[in-house]
Amino acid sequence: MEIDFNEYKLSSELRGHEDDVRGICVCGNAGIATSSRDRTVRLWSLEGHKYAASRILLGHTSFVGPLAWISPNEEFPEGGVVSGGMDTLVLVWDLRTGEKVQTLKGHQLQVTSVALDGGDIVSASVDCTLRRWRNGQPTESWEAHKAAIQAVIKLPSGELVTGSSDTTLKLWRGSKSTHTFAGHTDTVRGLAVMSDLGILSASHDSSIRLWSLSGEVLMEMVGHTSIVYSVDSHVSGLIVSGSEDCSAKIWKDGVCVQTIEHPGCVWDAKFLDNGDIVTGCSDGVIRIWTVHQDRLADSLELESYASQLSQYKRSRKRVGGLKLDDLPGLEALQVPGTSDGQTKVVREGDNGVAYAWNLREQKWDKIGEVVDGPDDNLRRPVFDGIEYDYVFDVDIGDGEPIRKLPYNRSDNPYDTADKWLLKENLPLSYRQQIVEFILQNSGQKDFTLDSSFRDPYTGSSAYIPGATSSMSAAVSAKPTFKHIPKKGVLVFDVAQFDGILKKITEFNNALLSDSENKNSSLTELEFSRLGAIIKVLKDTSHYHSSKLADVDIALLLKLLNSWPLAMIFPVIDILRMTVLHPDGATVLLKHVEAENGVLSEIIKKVTTNPAIPANLLTSIRAVTNLFKNSCFYNWLQKHRSEILDAFSSCYSSPNKNLQLSYSTLILNYAVLLIEKKDQEGQSQVLSAALVIVEEENLEVDSKFRVLVAIGSLMLDGLVRKIALDLDVEDIAKAAKASKDAKIAEVGADIELLTKQS
Repeated sequence: MEIDFNEYKLSSELRGHEDDVRGICVCGNAGIATSSRDRTVRLWSLEGHKYAASRILLGHTSFVGPLAWISPNEEFPEGGVVSGGMDTLVLVWDLRTGEKVQTLKGHQLQVTSVALDGGDIVSASVDCTLRRWRNGQPTESWEAHKAAIQAVIKLPSGELVTGSSDTTLKLWRGSKSTHTFAGHTDTVRGLAVMSDLGILSASHDSSIRLWSLSGEVLMEMVGHTSIVYSVDSHVSGLIVSGSEDCSAKIWKDGVCVQTIEHPGCVWDAKFLDNGDIVTGCSDGVIRIWTVHQDRLADSLELESYASQLSQYKRSRKRVGGLKLDDLPGLEALQVPGTSDGQTKVVREGDNGVAYAWNLREQKWDKIGEVVDGPDDNLRRPVFDGIEYDYVFDVDIGDGEPIRKLPYNRSDNPYDTADKWLLKENLPLSYRQQIVEFILQNSGQKDFTLDSSFRDPYTGSSAYIPGATSSMSAAVSAKPTFKHIPKKGVLVFDVAQFDGILKKITEFNNALLSDSENKNSSLTELEFSRLGAIIKVLKDTSHYHSSKLADVDIALLLKLLNSWPLAMIFPVIDILRMTVLHPDGATVLLKHVEAENGVLSEIIKKVTTNPAIPANLLTSIRAVTNLFKNSCFYNWLQKHRSEILDAFSSCYSSPNKNLQLSYSTLILNYAVLLIEKKDQEGQSQVLSAALVIVEEENLEVDSKFRVLVAIGSLMLDGLVRKIALDLDVEDIAKAAKASKDAKIAEVGADIELLTKQS
């Protein structure tokens, strides 16, 4: 079937964002708004046929994603923009002034989509809720899906439609779901209205679907080779989609009529009213594409774009398992070979070409171009120079090294197990476990297990499940991670007790000389008791037998409540060390349970703006040390949200010690919530960690601890799917490229997790 279609070509590039362009919003005659991982929203206004930067909107503290346009009205005479971010906020901007006029707080995790419903704003989030806002205030909230919501749109008929990581779309009248659309096999990432026809959905399953409002699939568009992030339609009937496969595709009548390659992931693609297309790319550039000759880019711009594309492709291209850019150039052929037939692969343009050394004629003979398969990751693994379908890592436990087990699907798993056990000098009683391990990890679930085997050495029959065997149950095809999962918690256990006591003495003398605060000073007996507490805490070798009394803890709490705010940090420091003492932690918990809210009040007191840095540092470290004692686990779980919120300013502080303390708090929470199998808590900590790791000025050790928390939550926790929906792949890639070795290593750990099925 021949389709009448004019090809889109580059019209212009808009540069200004310093990181991935995540969202695009067409703002009527006001221009285009774009959002980015660089935490900004930018407005681009039309000047003649070209767009130019006109405003930068600053207010989000992490990357910005969804955008919505408020048409001009009495409140916003020049229109407004709504933005949602990783920082869980929805912000409303007045384009006349460029100022933020509303901050909408309520979501617990990343805001993924925003839509306008009359004068209301509707926002969707990874926290599974939809929230409705009116005049800057929340009016209603409801759990719309059991998994992260990725998109919400309003239909011309007034209903809302949501798309979710649970693979479904839902149609809403108010807060009542009237229909569920099932069909996608992975996360529904983007939604759009197709005029007079229905709803378009873009999915992680690489497809786009057009649905009627009754739930019937009218059309499925398949052509992308990776996640489809966005979809949009035009009154002409054209559809555009943006994908992880570094392309925008244009569809007509269900057929892909053009693929526009990009030098990076295409996060968003939108039609302008005139039919032009705007794309947002991971290279930080917004591009406009047109079919109109009078709006085409000039020849220099077109050549520049072709060069960008070629360079990007070359940076990703692999030849013989190597990156093309890593291959030597033709100058390598000036070096003679060392033996007849020796081969060398060199880079010629955008290709890798193999040469063989001709010893007789002393020259390199060209063999031909080296080509990898369509997916380098699909190459068969090699073991001892032989290709196999699988080469498993087998961990038999008991401190033994990881062993390699090669296997082809055409092999008999029993023969493979027998030969491997004999080769590795392992007991044949492990045989059935190895067979089941092979079958499970090669996907051969229907293979009939053989129970007729006789051990050639003992004459005994096959391993019977339930029979005793010394082999560890840890046999698994687990990849080797360098830094994850994190086991155990980290604490701040170093204290300058003499300095602490000196500072308390100084503050106490100041109170004694102040007639208004004299009554708050320590009595001689109290000062003596404080010295005794410090003596117990100093003597760590007797922590197993030493005791702290109720009156000791009561004294510390009294000082924290009665002394002036600027003087309490040395007292908090004593409390920080007290919670590391087994008996001290137990006695403190009794006071916490008896005096409901005593710790929460102290946290609130020291973190209320403007917070005193010394109070902030000692208190966050004290809370972090609570993780050392299991008796505080329930309290830490119960107060998770208020603790993380109270100290959230620490990660962006220029004070490196505050950064490290907050990162350690996040890591300890990850360890605890994994142990408790608390999915809601894990989601909140993951979201916080992903925000922190984006902080530009984050100190290396702080970044490392946050990355370990992310990796541990993905590996041992319940939130791997959420992490993937929050684009953790980009964070892993950025970390892997770090010059710091341990950051690069944990980045590689996380990247490996993203590739596991």
